[in-house]
Amino acid sequence: MSINIDIRLKKACKIFREGENISGLILLQTNSDVKHDGIFLTMEGAVNLQLSSKTVGIFEAFYNSVKPIQLVQYTVEVVPAGKIPSGKTEIPFELPLKPRGNKSLYETYHGVFVNIQYMLRCDIKRSFLAKGVSKSLEFIVEDRRPVKKTDREQSKAVSFRIKPESLQNTRDKSNVPRFCISGKIDSLSCRLSDPLIGEVVIESCETVIKSVELQLVRVETCGCAEGYSRDATEIQNIQVGEGNVCTGLAIPIYMVFPRLFTCPTLSTSNFKVEFEVNLIVVFEDDYLVTENFPIILTRH
Repeated sequence: MSINIDIRLKKACKIFREGENISGLILLQTNSDVKHDGIFLTMEGAVNLQLSSKTVGIFEAFYNSVKPIQLVQYTVEVVPAGKIPSGKTEIPFELPLKPRGNKSLYETYHGVFVNIQYMLRCDIKRSFLAKGVSKSLEFIVEDRRPVKKTDREQSKAVSFRIKPESLQNTRDKSNVPRFCISGKIDSLSCRLSDPLIGEVVIESCETVIKSVELQLVRVETCGCAEGYSRDATEIQNIQVGEGNVCTGLAIPIYMVFPRLFTCPTLSTSNFKVEFEVNLIVVFEDDYLVTENFPIILTRH
């Protein structure tokens, strides 16, 4: 005797906003009648925080601050105890997407040290002699809150010029090859649905260039008043110029933000999710120079 469960949402994209109703079908298939003690549907949403290995053991207070933050959690009984008939059964459902208490729903985000996920779980409870059956489905929440005024102010184009004299983390600048790299980023406040756009120009360089790259980085902060763990990890790296590119040529910058691995820039008392873009120029001897641009991501 076996029971197959599937959860299907009416919205194929599985994207919802706070306050919307999530509706769909629970599909059951069994080859004979099955007794059960109730069919339940649970909606859960949580922020899961994880410490990086470099901070474990340093701050004991961290262990309390990295407990999951529950955003949504409630269960409804969709079918009372009884029998599931042999064959296929469809059970419609509709649940409101609403947060617990005075909490807000953050956008779905899959990170390294911060994860924000929302799930639907169907449980068929059976007697203690028979094993219960469960099925889970992740759905996506988008944040449509208005953009802060300070974020809008960063929507202006930013020009840059990199020379050996402008490098910050180089002690002996006499060994750095002479070069001049300029360009611009159209905006440091970016909509997630739009690409990051700009250009870079190699004005002059006395050594051979191996590669010009654009790197998207997430900066995740977890912690509390006693201390914070802040870690930067790469999301994606795009090569915009290969080999010794022509001097004076404007190389276009065009980066699409990946779904799930990015979200609107977020700052709370327990965690932060921020983003940066690095322009990296790699020379033939593998020496590289980097220009960093902190960016603000918004949904609209």
